[in-house]
Amino acid sequence: MKTFVSDLSKKEFPIKERVSGKSIRPSILQLIQNEHPDFTDQQFISLSELYSYREKYIELFMKKQVGKISKLEKKVLASLTEKKTISEEEQDNKSSLTFGQRVADRIADFGGSWTFILSFMSFLLIWICLNVFWLANRTFDPYPFILLNLILSTLAAFQAPIIMMSQNRQEDKDRERAQKDYMVNLKAELEIEMLQEKVDHLVINEQQELLDIHKTQLDILSEILKKVENIEKQ
Repeated sequence: MKTFVSDLSKKEFPIKERVSGKSIRPSILQLIQNEHPDFTDQQFISLSELYSYREKYIELFMKKQVGKISKLEKKVLASLTEKKTISEEEQDNKSSLTFGQRVADRIADFGGSWTFILSFMSFLLIWICLNVFWLANRTFDPYPFILLNLILSTLAAFQAPIIMMSQNRQEDKDRERAQKDYMVNLKAELEIEMLQEKVDHLVINEQQELLDIHKTQLDILSEILKKVENIEKQ
């Protein structure tokens, strides 16, 4: 496998990771030159080194904008450096839910559905019809259904903490959703800022190239005019 030596760290890297200093944005190039004054745009660095300085640049930019960087903002930095999307990280977080959180989510989904309401209503009707009509109030749980009242009281005792558990999980979900929206918006803002800098860099380079072409054309025209004048004199 072909390799090259980075002019920054003097280490060997695969040739496919070689990045020219000319292709580095001026802001990041300036950051590199602050730490390595001998580095010029004619030299080469590795892709991993460029990612490292890109992360430093974004971190400095965020510190200027928002001050101290929180854990959420560090996640955004990591996703930008590793070229990952926020949704991929959220899927990783979902796989790390505890058993209690999964149970709370399922209880909340089932307890707040029409399936639970209709099932419970069917249970009550079957219980009442079974004791009033089929058993004719002689055995099991005659009217006024003392055993049924006991079951309902027990269910109500468990229902309160289950509802609180469901509410806590819902609050956690809302908080996670708000954090995700914040991270997505922050990452989009940073990427737009980086894209704007890249576009500005390309426009400046293109204008410089056009000026160079224009100067070359003027030089050629001046030489042609001189030749024409010489021919006329002869």
